[in-house]
Amino acid sequence: MKKHKYFILASSICCTLSATAQVNQNKLYPLPQQVEDNNQRVVADKAYYIKTDKIKDATSNALLKTVLPVDGKDKGTPIHIKQLENKSDVMARSGAYILTIGAKDITIEAADSRGLFYALQTLKQVQEKDNRGNILLPVCSITDYPDVAFRGTVEGFYGEPWSHQDRLEQLRFYGALKLNTYIYGPKDDPYHSSPHWRDAYPADQAAQIKELAQEAAKNKVDFVWAIHPGKDIKWNKSDSMAIVKKFDMMYDLGVRSFAVFFDDISGEGTKPEKQAGVLNYIHNEFISKKKDVTPLIMCPTEYNKSWSNPKPGTYLDILGEQLDPSIHIMWTGNRVVDDITLEGLEWVNNRIKRPAYVWWNFPVSDYVRDHLLMGPSYGLDTNAKHAMSGFVSNPMDKAEASKVAIFGAANYAWNVDNYNPDKSWNDACEYIMPEAAEAFKCFNAHNSDPGHNGHRYRRDESTKIKPVVNRFLESYEKGHLSDADGKQIYYTFDEISKAPEIIKSKSTNKRLLEQMDPWLQQFELLGNAGKNTIVLAGNWQSHKLPDVWANFVDINSLLAQMNKLDQTLNQNPYQPGVKTGSLVLTPFVNRVSGRIEKEFINTLKGDKANAMEAAISSTPSVYTNIGQLKHQPTKLSDAKIAIVPLLEVINIQPGSYLGMAWGEDRIADKLTFNLPNKELLTWGEFQASADGKTWNKLQVEDKNGKGVIENIPTGTKYLRFTNTSSADQQIYMLDFTIGVKADSNIAPTYYCNDNNLKSFTMLAPYKPLTFDKTETDAKSVALLVSDNKAGATVKAIMPDGEERIIYEGKDQFIQLADACLQNAKAVKLEITCSEPIKVHEVIWN
Repeated sequence: MKKHKYFILASSICCTLSATAQVNQNKLYPLPQQVEDNNQRVVADKAYYIKTDKIKDATSNALLKTVLPVDGKDKGTPIHIKQLENKSDVMARSGAYILTIGAKDITIEAADSRGLFYALQTLKQVQEKDNRGNILLPVCSITDYPDVAFRGTVEGFYGEPWSHQDRLEQLRFYGALKLNTYIYGPKDDPYHSSPHWRDAYPADQAAQIKELAQEAAKNKVDFVWAIHPGKDIKWNKSDSMAIVKKFDMMYDLGVRSFAVFFDDISGEGTKPEKQAGVLNYIHNEFISKKKDVTPLIMCPTEYNKSWSNPKPGTYLDILGEQLDPSIHIMWTGNRVVDDITLEGLEWVNNRIKRPAYVWWNFPVSDYVRDHLLMGPSYGLDTNAKHAMSGFVSNPMDKAEASKVAIFGAANYAWNVDNYNPDKSWNDACEYIMPEAAEAFKCFNAHNSDPGHNGHRYRRDESTKIKPVVNRFLESYEKGHLSDADGKQIYYTFDEISKAPEIIKSKSTNKRLLEQMDPWLQQFELLGNAGKNTIVLAGNWQSHKLPDVWANFVDINSLLAQMNKLDQTLNQNPYQPGVKTGSLVLTPFVNRVSGRIEKEFINTLKGDKANAMEAAISSTPSVYTNIGQLKHQPTKLSDAKIAIVPLLEVINIQPGSYLGMAWGEDRIADKLTFNLPNKELLTWGEFQASADGKTWNKLQVEDKNGKGVIENIPTGTKYLRFTNTSSADQQIYMLDFTIGVKADSNIAPTYYCNDNNLKSFTMLAPYKPLTFDKTETDAKSVALLVSDNKAGATVKAIMPDGEERIIYEGKDQFIQLADACLQNAKAVKLEITCSEPIKVHEVIWN
């Protein structure tokens, strides 16, 4: 048997054993595979000495000096570093190590320099300090290795790529968490994709990539540079050589890992035989000839089960048969955005004839950029470690905010069997923001669901309070209010209202605060709106009508502020806005206040049958018969309504259409579209309709599927694009925006009779509004106003035209009975101060 080679240094100074203590495994990230603990600690109060045998790594030496006092002299407490000679499969993996901390020495056995680096990261985590500042180390042995060979992230989202500083910080974060892969593939980098994938990077960008490759190497991370040539590739020798030439350029910048992406394309670039041919060419002419590069990675066009041809001998089978066995094939799961299951991996592995390289589309938010996805990394099968060759998370465009989910991905991919997503999330919050951990947890717990989206992918949110909310709503539907549940919900909203200020005042991570700021503002408003909603419910139960309206005024003001933030902050071109608490808390506020709104109005109307009619205006919506688009959200403002872009190929069958419909209170004045397709108007047409039944063709001029349609026909309430050909067609939907304006023909009092307490008409000084009696036998009238700070006057208009003052005051809730009205046919509301007031509803009974 071959003996281990390592240096044993006679110690002239022994470390001191302290009181009994265990390794705090709650602070080890990721959780090691095996820990043997003898329940003692060493006081590391003397200098250490290190001597390396086969592993010589400057980065690890530098790291060690930040962990322990190493004086470099041949004395003190010895650290033995040696090559790991355990021949088992798991201990032969890159990154494997055994860390043994004894009473008189420390021994590190590592499979490679990465294993040494990881052992030192663990050594850093296990140490504590006593009240004198002495380092305390547990006497223990830790045997550790990764379950998944390649672990990390793929910067593969659409939209603004990460900044250079974001990427550098991410690489350091990965090193600390034993992640070894970063795939550079931002969709909006033109030198990664079309039109410049064949060209060299400009000098300044090349210098940044060189620095990234260097920083990655320091942190034992493979910097994988990906190319995305499929949109305009030509299947010839010239373009095959162009990819190799580009890879050579990247190699000269220090890149040693490479990938080719064929995702989200259509047409010629999707042919599997051609893809396999060029990938094998790259493997033979570049990968195999370089002795220091990792195996090639490819992302297929059919990268999820829902998009894959299930017939034998088709796309995936062709790749499996023809691709060199060493080439990794990426896979997102059963759908574009989905959980990762063993069943799903086995399905694709049987076809591609190798373990899939998982591209997990979480916490990526390029389909819901108005949300932050800060929840646990769950939905990962703990029985699937043998079914994958790699596991990378596709993060958000906000790098620092993505760390919560990436932390979970790191824990999962290292130790799959023992992965606990909830514990990992809790640990992530404390690791990333220790100075305000509880407030950070509060924020993250209620900002984890992506909301309504085209992928129909939802996530757990507000899990602790959700059962209480459901119980409160169930009892409320039955006519009862639970005080205990109401208090608990109020307390949660109170925590929410306070958390943003705690985070902003205590967190030292300025970049994270910058990325979170719009949502922190929105979160505080939601907390205050929620508290007011609970108070509203109590006042309504007690039938305190003036107080109920005062609550509505406060809630409506907060919701209006939230709406303003939604329309002014984070105005990206895809899903602009700021949403928070989408699954439980925002719906709770809307549901409770909405129900009370109906009951409140009905009460003021005298509880007459069918008194509460639907609001006159209707919310714009997607109008389509295409399955991919039926759940696609919209983006709305006073001047525009639009379908949120879908950044994937859309298949349009004959007779299929995509478009929008809207309500009576809006007039369309133009349509802006971007449906990239050079022959768009040869097989389809734009159509307008007033009723969704009779359609008129619109005259359009476009350039490669992009254009503007003005002079929309009067009365139009539907606009759509239809495939009028007899063949399936494919497009992208990058823009479908309708410019709208308010209908000027609507009467000034329109919004005062629409059964909607949020809408209002502005009452200007010296411009009175008259409200005719809506019921001939009405005996009273309620005027619901807000911002009535200087006072308003109400006059009764008698049948003969005489006007009598029947109210003067600053109330928001003005209820006038028969004794005041005296058979008036109408009331006139006016102000003479300089500030206008809002008139929400005028209700006769």
